[in-house]
Amino acid sequence: MAVQEARQGGADPAAHEGGCTCGDCPHGAREGHRRAVAAFLVKRDEYATGRGLPAAVAHSASASRQWVSEELAQAAEAVAERGRAEGAAWLARLWQRTAAVVWAGVLVLLLVQALTAIGAGWTSARTAGLLSAVLVAGALTAASWFHRARGGALAPVIGEDNRLSTSRAVAGSWVLLVASAVLVLVGRLAAASDHRERDALIDGLELARGAGVVTVLAVVCGIAVLVRRVVGLRVQGQRLQKVRAHRPRAADLLTDDSGRGSFADIQYVAVNAVALAFAAVRLARRPDQLPDLPWGLAVIVLVSAGTYLAGKYAEGGRPVILSVVRAREAGDLDAPIRTGDDIEIRGTGFVPAGAQGADRLARMVVRVGPVNVHVPLVPVVGGFDNPADDLLTVPVPADVEPGRVDVQVVTAAGVETNRYTIDVTE
Repeated sequence: MAVQEARQGGADPAAHEGGCTCGDCPHGAREGHRRAVAAFLVKRDEYATGRGLPAAVAHSASASRQWVSEELAQAAEAVAERGRAEGAAWLARLWQRTAAVVWAGVLVLLLVQALTAIGAGWTSARTAGLLSAVLVAGALTAASWFHRARGGALAPVIGEDNRLSTSRAVAGSWVLLVASAVLVLVGRLAAASDHRERDALIDGLELARGAGVVTVLAVVCGIAVLVRRVVGLRVQGQRLQKVRAHRPRAADLLTDDSGRGSFADIQYVAVNAVALAFAAVRLARRPDQLPDLPWGLAVIVLVSAGTYLAGKYAEGGRPVILSVVRAREAGDLDAPIRTGDDIEIRGTGFVPAGAQGADRLARMVVRVGPVNVHVPLVPVVGGFDNPADDLLTVPVPADVEPGRVDVQVVTAAGVETNRYTIDVTE
């Protein structure tokens, strides 16, 4: 639909109503990004079918390829700018949504307590639970306002790559649950008039009763800190490629950077969601003590955490050049590599996860001797034929002197591959 609208021209881009694209308002930023993407897709598919080429370059395959690549790179950068504006506007709106969701949860809790109190009567435990929810919601709302430019209450769980962090989200959920449980005990303790009831509530905080939930809390918080350290060290050591996203998405909790489902993340979220649900029910049933998470369930959470951490250690890898050969078209004679020839660089890991967009692909560079060659974008209908994750095609520039020359790829994440030596003849 977006592509068809771009072909038809759409509404006036200068209008400040539903078609605003200037980026001055959230709706305009979103609409502007959508239209920029649609226009780019139309341009890419037209160039892929050979349309839109000027007559000055149409006679030369290399000239037309270079011209198309430059045009697409400029258009892709415009799309990226629109995407960044849309992401900033989306984050600015998110704090209101998170605050609304938090207070909606408080209302749901009130309705549930009111319905379950029919016949059983209202108790001090219900009052303490409701006050605990109000205090937590108030704290989250205040945090949302102070961090309204960074996503509101979700700001602490947004990673440095502008994606939702699975480890931080899980740890934050456990922190909120334990904080709510302690506030419930504090409320009941403040309302208790009998010394035996106060002693029983204080005993509810004994480690023997909450050892399981305390252990799980310590492990998931430690995992959140450790994962950040591991990812940071692997990025600095060029063993992991990270590309910043335009904005966080809920799917980030279950997928890798490229948007594919990740087993390590999915099982970690699923197991902890089940354990959190169990702990919340135990808190509702026994509001006089910390949730007594059974050791069997706690061990399952610990195994899940270990699997998640192992997955973080195993993901990624440094890009590698395996071979470099002269590109040969149908009918060409076999020959050595000369200046002006195209070469195929074969390997793995050239396109980092999350860098499939044209603006990121246009940043890829191949060093051929002392010369930096930008990898040309070769469009096909629905995507790009070059560059690919395992194959790059670039020309050998005329400034390269004949002889033994090193070839090295620099990916969109700034990671360098190994050097591969080729022979360039006159």
